[in-house]
Amino acid sequence: MVHWQPGASRSVLELRARLAAAVREFFAARGVLEVETPLLAQAGVSDVHLGSLTTRIAGRPAAYYLQTSPEYAMKRLLAAGSGDIYQLCKAFRDGEAGRQHNPEFTLLEWYRLGFDHHQLMDEVEALLTRLLGARLHAPAERLSYREAFLRELGIDPHTAPLEALAALAGARLGAPADLAAEGRDALLDLLMGALVGPALGAGRISFVHEYPASQAALARLLPGTPAVAARFEAYVGGLELCNGFHELADPAEQRARFRRDLEARAARGLPAVPIDERLLAALGAGLPDVAGVAVGFDRIVMLAAGVGDIAAAMAFTVDEA
Repeated sequence: MVHWQPGASRSVLELRARLAAAVREFFAARGVLEVETPLLAQAGVSDVHLGSLTTRIAGRPAAYYLQTSPEYAMKRLLAAGSGDIYQLCKAFRDGEAGRQHNPEFTLLEWYRLGFDHHQLMDEVEALLTRLLGARLHAPAERLSYREAFLRELGIDPHTAPLEALAALAGARLGAPADLAAEGRDALLDLLMGALVGPALGAGRISFVHEYPASQAALARLLPGTPAVAARFEAYVGGLELCNGFHELADPAEQRARFRRDLEARAARGLPAVPIDERLLAALGAGLPDVAGVAVGFDRIVMLAAGVGDIAAAMAFTVDEA
């Protein structure tokens, strides 16, 4: 028998609609403009941790990429003078499926001129408190990346020897010894994703900020030692909800990061992707001082509804589409 019914109940679908309406009310009250940008683009994302889905358009020789987030297009709007903007849209990531992931998902992304990442954390806290207030029983906390690792694992992620990180991953997770060959960031990502993150946000919002410079992605770097990035994530109930940056505005540095990503992709046997020259041209024209964040809306629904599987937070997953 063909299964045709939705995964989410009527009550969850109603909750989802109320949360989306609350998001729009939140930004309307702050004068943040809602925008739409294309889901298809001629360039994909270079990050080695993200896989892009592609499609073809008749009469065009190259594949188009379904966007993993609207970030590049929204930055082009910012450079063109859009002012503060947000978007609630579909995004797509290959290879991400499970209880907390679906290859097609809903993303809330916004950008605030004149904000740094700390000010943006304030606004994320305000929004999450509005959407998830009934699930939050303690004030939000803010931990540096180092503080989070020290509290949860008793190890300094910036100074611990590679061998110590590998030993910890082996002892706590059964990770193979040769994982150390993949490098420091691979080990830190594993420990963060499997041990540190799931321990955060028990009845509260837990922010983690000042990620290692090697994990800056599209964030600017902060002065000081060790080198860290103006990047943050937020967790509630062990779920990562968002990733935010005080955005990098230097086109030369952004091009260099894209090239390093492509080298890393080649080393891992991952497909190359075209560099987004339109984004780099927009940065060259002048991106305003801005901070931005992407929030997983389906995970917000999961938490608000008290369900443990993303399939119960959306009408249809990829397996039901």
